[in-house]
Amino acid sequence: MSRIIIITGANNGIGLAITKTLLTAGDRVAALDLSVDHLDQANPNLLPFICDVTDPQRVQSVVDEVLARWNTVDILINNACLALFTLFEERTIEDIRREFEVNYFGYLNLIHAVLPVMKKQGHGVIHNFSSGVGFTGMPGMVGYTSTKGAIEAMTRTLALEYARQGIVFNVMHPPLTRTNSAAGFGIPPEMMADPEIVGRGMAKLVGKTKPVIASGFVNRIQLWMSYHLRVQMGKMMNMMAERARQNKKNT
Repeated sequence: MSRIIIITGANNGIGLAITKTLLTAGDRVAALDLSVDHLDQANPNLLPFICDVTDPQRVQSVVDEVLARWNTVDILINNACLALFTLFEERTIEDIRREFEVNYFGYLNLIHAVLPVMKKQGHGVIHNFSSGVGFTGMPGMVGYTSTKGAIEAMTRTLALEYARQGIVFNVMHPPLTRTNSAAGFGIPPEMMADPEIVGRGMAKLVGKTKPVIASGFVNRIQLWMSYHLRVQMGKMMNMMAERARQNKKNT
């Protein structure tokens, strides 16, 4: 049976691959992003929307249009992301605020818009994309890492609040992937996964109800380490990034 799915950050990277895979599987997908030029707009199961997730009025109008067309929303995938790489003393507080507006409040805007219909129908799944760096930290990314830590806490809280109403909240953790948001990590590209492959794998997990969702054995091990060995993992990732940046300077 076809599911009605809303996904943000759908025009590039992991979000684009997830969107294409869900459409191939027969789902109906409302795809939101600042641009929709990479999406196959001829697909009758696709509703593409140019939407800034930081604008609650625009978000609500998009959700209203989805409901007018398809009557319901079964799954929300909060994937939109902004990641700025700048050392703390070289950035402004406004930069960090921008990251929170997209990565955290953007998620809340979508959640707030879909909750009434999910409550009315008595079911729904809300996937919030997160990252292990929300636990380990990462130099030069204080805004991004802080938003991911906040997403973890927000998701756990809402999962408890809405469990009795049949609404599942969980976090999705992709592996380190060659996306725009990961570019600032300094990790060599060859050590990061291909977004097309990651997106196809994550799409197979859409709708799952476990509290934490990660694709692949290696990714699950890395995530476990990030949760339970966060200090050591943070130091290791920092060393890897510093070594990669130094090697780049020397070439």
